[in-house]
Amino acid sequence: MAVGTGGIHGSLTGRERTFHRDEIIVSKTDLKGRITYANDVFLRISGYSEAELLGQPHNIVRHSDMPRCVYKLLWTRIEAGSEIFAYVINRAKDGDHYWVFAHVTPVFGNPDSGNGRTITGYHSSRRVPARPAVEAAAGLYAALRAEEARHADRNAAMAASGAMLEKLLRDKGTSYDEFVFSL
Repeated sequence: MAVGTGGIHGSLTGRERTFHRDEIIVSKTDLKGRITYANDVFLRISGYSEAELLGQPHNIVRHSDMPRCVYKLLWTRIEAGSEIFAYVINRAKDGDHYWVFAHVTPVFGNPDSGNGRTITGYHSSRRVPARPAVEAAAGLYAALRAEEARHADRNAAMAASGAMLEKLLRDKGTSYDEFVFSL
C-alpha cells in the first residue's frame, strides 16, 4: 500500500502504527468537530498529549490519503442524526499513520430537558480494522483521491469523487453501509 508523503501538518514517515485489537480509540467533539475528550489509547496512538488535542479540530489527525468525499459523507450523515462506519487512515503527530474502523455517532441532548433530538456533539469509537479491509479501502481511497486531483476546484473535486463512489455503489447494487461491512 502506498502512503502519501505530504500532509496538512508536515512530512509523513510512511511508518504505520497499530494498537491492540482489544483497545478502542475514543474521542468526543463539539458540533464544530473540536475535540472535547480523548481517551488514553487515542493519546498514545496519535502521539499528542491531552492538552494538545483538547479544543483542536478533529482533523488534526487527518491524513492526506483520505478522500474528501468520505469526510463529506461522514459529516452529512452525523449532522442528519445518523451514525456512520468508515475505514479511516489517520496521521499521528510525528507523521506516522494508523488505520481505524471508525463508528461515529451524534450525541443527543437530554430528553428530560426537552432537547432530546438536538445534537450536542459527536462521539467516535475506533477499532483496529481487518487487514484485507484496509487494503480494499486503501485502493478505493487512492482511486477517489486521483479523481479529486483531476479538479482544481475543491468543491468540484469532492463532488466528482462523491459521484464516483455513488456509481461504484450503484454498480454493485449495494448501499454504503452494506459496502463498508463487506470489505
